[in-house]
Amino acid sequence: MATNNKYAYWWCQIGGWVFYASVIIFFTKTFDQVITPMVINRLSLSIILGFLFTHLLRHCIKQFNLLPPIVGKMWVKLSLVIVSICILYSILNSSIVEHLKWYDPKIKATVPKRFIFNLFDYSPILLVWVSIYYVWHYILSARTNEIDRIRLESLVKELELKTIKSHINPHFIFNALNSIRALVDENPQRARNAITELSNILRSSMQAEKIETTTLEKELSIVQDYLALESIRFEDRLKVSFDIDEDTKDQPVPPMMLQTLVENAIKHGISKRINGGEIKIISDFVDNHHELVVQNTGQLEGVVNADGFGITSTYNRLNLLFGKKATFKLKNIEGMVEAKIIMPV
Repeated sequence: MATNNKYAYWWCQIGGWVFYASVIIFFTKTFDQVITPMVINRLSLSIILGFLFTHLLRHCIKQFNLLPPIVGKMWVKLSLVIVSICILYSILNSSIVEHLKWYDPKIKATVPKRFIFNLFDYSPILLVWVSIYYVWHYILSARTNEIDRIRLESLVKELELKTIKSHINPHFIFNALNSIRALVDENPQRARNAITELSNILRSSMQAEKIETTTLEKELSIVQDYLALESIRFEDRLKVSFDIDEDTKDQPVPPMMLQTLVENAIKHGISKRINGGEIKIISDFVDNHHELVVQNTGQLEGVVNADGFGITSTYNRLNLLFGKKATFKLKNIEGMVEAKIIMPV
């Protein structure tokens, strides 16, 4: 980045002074003035000295730490540096012109007068250079700050996502192990199959740690394995149905999020009912959005606890990944609780 800025400076420095020379020559011809060797010599001198002294000015700005933002006494120091450079430029220009006699003897001016003329003639050019230089640095500084801000936000999001995922895995593992433990004595063969299912889920979960989104198809596979484990505990008390639009299976979703909602549906809905209940998972496109719905038998009682892990993690992950483009709603519908997620397509 620093090397690119260095090259940009030199190209702008050369290009700027070449442009200045072109403008002077253009207006000289426009007003029918003769471009004599003396005019070329003095213009060349102005360009060379301008190039050298603006580079010296840049060196002084960096040496005295006068890069933007300029605050307080820095303005005084910067003003002194600019005035000093302008004076030195005018003195050297006047001295060289006098020494090489690059002037019209008929209208010869004294050295002090030529110095005053040069000071008022060329100082505005140096001031324009300073203005452009500082505008460039303000833009560069703003761009750098914006990049740093984006990187910081990205890092924070990554850390928050990893934190959320680290909560999901133990939360899920303990529930799954409880289901398997119940089978060890009663049905060893089913317990071995359950361990295989859990192994598949954990393998998928470990892969999910490396990504921010996965496809709905992969997420459904995890959910199906999880429900197979839970069916061991609930047996006939747990009924499951899927209504999945095949076209939505390629849609990106936060990994383990659907499993968390299904887990909440079982924990707060099915497990609290003597006769159990039904869990229905729906995925469809509605109004150019992807709707992912988990419905379970039961009713929300009172105010929903927004501090619960499942609700909090879902809100946070959708906000981190999609911002205001995604929404999450939890409500009662005809004897069931519905958790609906709406995500951008």
